[in-house]
Amino acid sequence: MSDVELLPRDGGDAATRDPAEAESARADALRDLGVRVTADGPTIRVWSGRATGIDLVIDDAPAEHVVPLTRDVHGVWSGSDPRLAPGRRYWLRADGPVVGDDGVRTPFDPGVNLLDPYARGLGRTGRGEWRGVVVDESFDWGGVEKPRTPLDHTVVYEAHVRGLTRLAPFVPDDLRGTYAGLAHENTIAYLTDLGVTAVQLLPVHQHVDEQRLVAQGFENYWGYNTLSYFAPHAGYASRDAQLGGPSAVLREFKGMVKLLHAAGIEVWLDVVYNHTAEEGEDGPVTSLRGLDGSYYRHDADGNPIDVTGCGNTLDTSLPAASRLVLDSLRYWANDLQIDGFRFDLAATLGRGPDAVFSPDAPLLTAIRDDPALEGVRLIAEPWDVGLGGWQTGNFPVGWSEWNDRFRNRVREFWLRDIAHARGSGSSTNGLGSFASKLSGSSGLYAHDRGPLAGVNFITAHDGFTLADVVAYDQKHNLRNGEDNRDGTDDNRSFNHGAEGPTDNPWILDARRRASRNLLATLFLSAGVPMLTAGDEIGRTQRGNNNGYCSDDESSWVDWNLDDEREALLADTKALIRLRRENPALRPVRFGTFGDVTPSATDMTWFGADGGPLEPDDWRNPAHRTLLYLAASTPEFEAFNRVLIVVHGSESPVTVTLPEYGDIESYEVLWTSGDAFDPRPRLPGESYAILGPTVTLWRVV
Repeated sequence: MSDVELLPRDGGDAATRDPAEAESARADALRDLGVRVTADGPTIRVWSGRATGIDLVIDDAPAEHVVPLTRDVHGVWSGSDPRLAPGRRYWLRADGPVVGDDGVRTPFDPGVNLLDPYARGLGRTGRGEWRGVVVDESFDWGGVEKPRTPLDHTVVYEAHVRGLTRLAPFVPDDLRGTYAGLAHENTIAYLTDLGVTAVQLLPVHQHVDEQRLVAQGFENYWGYNTLSYFAPHAGYASRDAQLGGPSAVLREFKGMVKLLHAAGIEVWLDVVYNHTAEEGEDGPVTSLRGLDGSYYRHDADGNPIDVTGCGNTLDTSLPAASRLVLDSLRYWANDLQIDGFRFDLAATLGRGPDAVFSPDAPLLTAIRDDPALEGVRLIAEPWDVGLGGWQTGNFPVGWSEWNDRFRNRVREFWLRDIAHARGSGSSTNGLGSFASKLSGSSGLYAHDRGPLAGVNFITAHDGFTLADVVAYDQKHNLRNGEDNRDGTDDNRSFNHGAEGPTDNPWILDARRRASRNLLATLFLSAGVPMLTAGDEIGRTQRGNNNGYCSDDESSWVDWNLDDEREALLADTKALIRLRRENPALRPVRFGTFGDVTPSATDMTWFGADGGPLEPDDWRNPAHRTLLYLAASTPEFEAFNRVLIVVHGSESPVTVTLPEYGDIESYEVLWTSGDAFDPRPRLPGESYAILGPTVTLWRVV
């Protein structure tokens, strides 16, 4: 490979060191990868800096048509052939030295068929082998545009394409569990009635099952094992679309996006750019590994570095790997009109050549600053399993993050603290940290990032459901085949007196109340709320907190609702509506003490007696009652003021409504507690709270 000029990791060209020229050279060298239609006909371009030869193989049944590709000085291989038309299957074969001068292995084998990393369609042979397929990308969007919902108005609904509608009685049987089922008018009506503004879908890139799961007879239900970064997962398409081939699958996916957009609902994707389905070095060779081993992260001696726990780590400090991620994002955001991306193990994308995370990592800033991704929501899962992997709060401006600190503290407040008080008579934590999370996690996110840097959640696909976090103290994952070793042990849950199902009415009442308190905290807190599909109707996984390999009724949303589940749904709808109607609950910016900051929230805190909290009150675990007066600082909406009363104890308390400023009265809007007298209350008036409760008041 001495005549191949590898692109330097700083993105420069060997002949230039000027940053602007280096960036231009990189962009030009890696332009138009994959199959494109040019003036000279269909052309394919593939990057490999280590190969000595790459052939394009086109299915020209009953024979194979082979096109040797030619290489330029940047390691880009290209060729043209008129047979690369929609519906045609194609693949690659590569040859070269198995071990490079730097010790990195590339298992070159000209007898192994490889996928084009940029293939926009995939199909399988009769023997189950994957092939790239050229797709027909024509589609009539009918003038439907992206909703572009402001982030402070956004309510995210994390859902699995199959799991959401697989059991849905309101979707035709042949569409259940499909893109078309998600886009069915009855599904969309449910989502709009619920009040969510964005569906965040678990991975929809074409994915496959890990070898270990196949050997155990399991499937990768969640889909975090990507085979292709450009092709929609065919298994989520309707049977008719699957029979129609990759072009039909692509049309069904686009049709789903179009119909959701027409209803005002954004589509966000959970994307896995940190590792691929090629697993460890003894894993399957399907694409990147067979083209160039340097797509994956290695140390100075050529040994693999895995910071994902999945066998390999994409080395996004390599220009070709970074470009692969950017091109994939551009394709989904523009050609398929996706509104946002949640990046799985996003800390991996911020690691440089030394494998150390930096918030200024070139790929993180390139994604944020890319004109082709303007307006697209960028959400980081801000951790991986490598050294220094927990980076919550450390991503750059322009990114939001899953706020695991919110999840942990809110669960502790409503569940573990109350469980501890039952045993010892007192809780373990004061009000300070909980109040910080309620008001936007200002201690976690830099002032210039603001509260919308945090995507707040109580549950997610990974972990207990809402119904289970209030019903189980321990995980119950035996069905996963790993002797209950998988899944986190740090659940911060509380079963309220019985492990799992029970007929005890007092326990059931406590669980329902805890669920309402958790949901209320989620939707009344500053930040971007994310609801996990089915939590609003009490979906359970029977204590399994790691349902990644359960593609069955235990993971699918159960739509058979009894009165209790209907009541939980009604509460969820009410909380989402109240969030929408009260801008004081959804500030865009952090305020500054003594100043009026537009689109922030002016915060005043009180104790149970209606007076100000003393410094020791914030830290004292005996203080479990908090009154939070939130007043908007209008910029685009009318002035709004609310009072949130939180009581985090099973012991009763008397609360006095604050006499403060120009407040004339309080009107209750919602409560998680017992039936409440709806009459307006005057400042200084007292009322009793009998157990753990959240109450929202309109302040006049």
